[in-house]
This record gives sequence, structure tokens and C-alpha cells, in this order.
Amino acid sequence: MTAPDTATRPLPPDVEQAEAAIVEHYPRLVRLAYLVLPPSLGRNRRVLTAHSLAQRALPRGRRASGTEAEVQGGVPAQRGGLGGPESGYAYVRLRVLRSALEAGVPLTFRALPLRGQLPALLPQVWGLRLFPRAGGAEELALDQWLATLNGPGRAACVLRALEGLAEPDVLRVLAEAGVADPAAAVAESGDPAHDALFASPEFDPCVLQARPTDLLRRRRFARAALAGAAALAVCGALLALPGGGWGADGPAAPPYAQNAVAQQALDPGKLVRVAATAWKTSSRTDYSVWPARGDRVSDTELLRRALAVWARPGASVVVSATPGTPSGPPMGPPQLLFAGTVDQAVVVLLYDGLRVVRYAEPRNGTAGAALDFARTDGATADTATALVLSRVDGNVRYLAAPWVTGAAVRDLLKPGDQPTPLKLTPDGLTPPVLGPAANGECTSWNALALTGDGATRLVTDLGELTPARLTSGAPGAARDVTEAAELGEWSKTACLLPSVRSHGVRSVNAWTYAKQPLPEGDGAATWLCSRAETWQGAADRVQVQFLAPGAALAAQAAKAEGSAACGAREPRVLAGVLWKSRAGQWYVLAAGSAQFTSLTATGGGVNGTANGNRLAVKAPEGAQVDLSGKLTDGTRAGALR
Repeated sequence: MTAPDTATRPLPPDVEQAEAAIVEHYPRLVRLAYLVLPPSLGRNRRVLTAHSLAQRALPRGRRASGTEAEVQGGVPAQRGGLGGPESGYAYVRLRVLRSALEAGVPLTFRALPLRGQLPALLPQVWGLRLFPRAGGAEELALDQWLATLNGPGRAACVLRALEGLAEPDVLRVLAEAGVADPAAAVAESGDPAHDALFASPEFDPCVLQARPTDLLRRRRFARAALAGAAALAVCGALLALPGGGWGADGPAAPPYAQNAVAQQALDPGKLVRVAATAWKTSSRTDYSVWPARGDRVSDTELLRRALAVWARPGASVVVSATPGTPSGPPMGPPQLLFAGTVDQAVVVLLYDGLRVVRYAEPRNGTAGAALDFARTDGATADTATALVLSRVDGNVRYLAAPWVTGAAVRDLLKPGDQPTPLKLTPDGLTPPVLGPAANGECTSWNALALTGDGATRLVTDLGELTPARLTSGAPGAARDVTEAAELGEWSKTACLLPSVRSHGVRSVNAWTYAKQPLPEGDGAATWLCSRAETWQGAADRVQVQFLAPGAALAAQAAKAEGSAACGAREPRVLAGVLWKSRAGQWYVLAAGSAQFTSLTATGGGVNGTANGNRLAVKAPEGAQVDLSGKLTDGTRAGALR
């Protein structure tokens, strides 16, 4: 192919003449654009972009305009009067070259995109990937070398190798195409020894091979598009329904209407405040008769923040709730229990009849807050004795009920020691009390003894807003822990309390249901059942402990969650352990409550029966035994699991 004479400066041709030049030299123009475009576009995109640039080289209007145009009698002519059928080629080649160089300029937000940077509207190919035929090793090496050049360097190579221009003409054409330093581009264009390879089919974007696109990805995209269209159609249909939703809402107000009760719940002026002596005459003795206490009960802005965070906790608010406790906004104006400064925080306690809510923010005004929820429905004078205000460095500070007249701290692991009296503030705050160790160590376990309303009740912190009440006795006859024997029982079982920490526990009862003489005269063991009842009432936890003679702490023999055992609904229990005597003999020991008239142990090489509610049978080490017993009504019951 012989290049047309383009040594003279191109002038804008007539549009028909430009179209004729594009059609006649189309393969050459497309190859030029393909070679100048940056290889980072990929072969498929370079092919389509090269065709688009060649087709967009057609000037607008019947006659192109340009600063270099010279019009002689209204007809553009080449400088020096040269004409001929190829006078339009130089012009369209320059447009293609300029667009290909513009396509390699990165897009920025600082300037409008150039024409060559705009995506190609035509041609478009769907479902196929197009690329020229593969060449040999020399063509591959040339393509890799071109990728190392910048756009002007590739343009200089193409003008020299493909168009056959001399160096002065290359410099001129590059300058006309807008290259800032044509001499540097020519210097970068390299050795012309391999210029013949530019005519290879490897670089011919008009002779193409076709392959399918990613079929699986295309299928997934089609499915996603179909699902999106279906969802859009459904949403459009729903929006077209009366009321703008799933259907008519009957007499409900529009969605944008404000609910008066919900708005009142956010108004600190609507907070319920109970009189200080209301508990003395009320038929109820729970949190609903607690008065508002604290040094910030009149701080309207603090109360407004607490109510707003309750209704709409933000991203910086740490929210926690005991199991089974909803954490939604208040149903109406809640009751204010406390608002004041406690240690390094400002604390607000609120009550809505179902939950106690604690809002705490840093005292120094830094960002962040905490919001804690605890379910308290069904509270009585026995379980509404105190609330936890703060925990700092392992110390717990409580707010006592208004009927509490005295407080003391007792270490459950030291039942013989006298409790240490605590001085309550006029608002009912205790001084900091060392809480139970949270790291698993059990060298002490403090409980709070609260005196008031004719009783002394023992409570302990289990990591929640409401401390758990501790009791002793048979199911249905639980009593407060005051006697020495009851304190002795709790000294053996207190270290098992961490297993019910942060489970919404309302009360924990310890019941000594059996004492058993051990074989071989090794003394007598004690069987205890601890039942932790929760505020939600559906996740009570039961544990059976076995206390061997001389043991400092009881060992867990069985446990269950959601069981009625050891409770008022099912005041019985059966459990067993594998025990080794001092002589080295293994035994299966089992004990049931008084309702059992006989016990049976089978499996694991053991087969034994005993009358009464206690059993001791020799067993091999590691035996897995099934226990069951006969009740006084003739029915059989299994062991706690």
C-alpha cells in the first residue's frame, strides 16, 4: 500500500471528500488508531475504540472549518495548489491521530473530557470479544515494546513505519496533532529496523477473531437484572396502591403524621415523678413507687438527651439488653427514678412499667453514651430492692429502694464473718462495693444485705441493672438468707454463680434436698439444687451440686436450662455423680428429693437399685450410667440433664 502524498499541510476537505477518504483508507486509519491507543485498554476495547475513532473522523457540516483553512473562491485547496483524490486523507488521518492521543490521557475532575476520551457509542458488540489474529514471537515482542512507549512515541513509530513519512513530516504531523514535544517522541520511537512488522495481521483490527464473553457471569448478570426489574415493578405497584404501601391502613393517620403519645414520651416535662412517700400507701411495692432522686433531676437538657437516645440511639451509643428485654423506644412518658452524677459519669434511670433503662454519658462532656435495658415486669418488694448505678474498676455502686433503711456488705465465702455496714446517702446511694471477680477467680463473693420493709434481703451483682436476690429453702418455701446454716450453704455454692451471669436473673435459690452417707464410712455428702429464675420466665437455669465431706466448694453434678426442676411447678430433682472413695473404689452416687421412693442405675457395667431417695453402687472408672427413679405416685422420672 502506497501512502498518499501528505507532505503538505492538510486543509479541511468537503464532507463528501472526507467520507470518501475514510471509506477508501478505512483499514489503514483503523490500524493507525489501534497502534496509537494505549495497550492498557485491552485488545477488545482497543479494536472497538479504533473503529469508533476512524468513523468519528468525519467532519461536521457540509464543509469543515479550521484555523488552517484557506478558502479560494469558497473551495478549500491544498497549499501550493495541490489537489487530487487523496487530498482529504491527510486531514482525516490527523483527526484520527489526535483522537487516539486524547484517548490515552487520563480523565480528571479538573477539566472537561476531550472528544477522544468519551466512550464510543458505535460500534457496539454484545456477547462477543473481538481481537486481531495472533502473530509470531516478533510481533509479540513489538507489541510489548510499544506498551512501554507513551502515546506520542507510539504515534511517531506508526507515522514512520505505517505511513512511511520522513522525520520532518513526522515532526510536523505530531505538532499538528497537539504533541507538546514532537522531537522527544521521535527520539523515543526507536530503531526502524522492524518497521515492516507494523503491517502484520497481528495489528490489523479489521481482520478479527471472535470469542464469547464470560458466559456464567453473563447469566448471573441477566438473572440479577431480571430480579431487579421484578423488584422495581413490585415497588412501583405498591407505591400505586392507596396509602402508598401494602394496602389501605384503615383509619390510621398518614405515615408522616406525628403520634401524640410518642412525642410526649420524648418531652422531659412529661416525665412521671412519684412522691417520696408514695410507697408507704401504695398497694404495689415495686419500681413504680420509687421517687425521682439525684442532683440532676431538674436538668431538662440531660433528661431530653436521655429520652432522645432511648428513642433513637446513634452509632456512638453502646446499647445492651438482658435476654428477653426489648430495646425499643418508650410506649409513653416514662417514670424518672434517678438523674445525677455518679463517679465519672452522669446517669439517668427511667422506668416504663416493663423495663428499667439506664442512660450514662461521660461527666467530662466527651462524645459517646451507654444505654442499658433490663426487664423488670412482675417485680415485688423482694426483687425491687436496688438498682446498679455504675461499675468502675471492679466496684459497684447501688441505688437502694426508698424503703431500705440499712445496708451492709457480706462476703458469701466467709459465712462466719459479720457483714460490714454501709452508709447510704440521703438519695439512697451506696458507697462503692467491691463486686464479684469477673476474671474467673473466686477468692471472695460480695453480696449486699438490704434491710427494710420488715426484712433483710441478700442481693448480688450478676452484671446487670437489677441485682439478683439470693434465697434458700425448698421450692415454694424459699426464704431470705439470714441463718448460719443458710449462709453456710451459700458459701459452698457461690462460686457457681458466674454461670448465670448476664442472663437476666431475678433470683437464685439454693436448696439442700438430700444428705447421703458415703460408702466405706467416708462421711456424708450434701446434695444441693440451685435454681436461677429469670425475669422473662422462660430460660430458668437449674444446677445440682455435690458437696463432698471436707470440700471447700461444691462440684457441679448436673445442669439444665428451661427446666421446671427445683421450682414451684416441679419441686423435685434427681442427679448423680461418679465418686472415688479414699480406698480407690469408684461408685455411682445418686440422690433424689423426698418424692422419690426408689432409684435405679443401669448401663456402663452398672446395674443397681436402691429403695428410698439415695443410691450407691460400685462402678468401673469412667462409667456412663442412666439414672431413673420411682415417685410416690408410681410414675418414673429421669435425672436432671
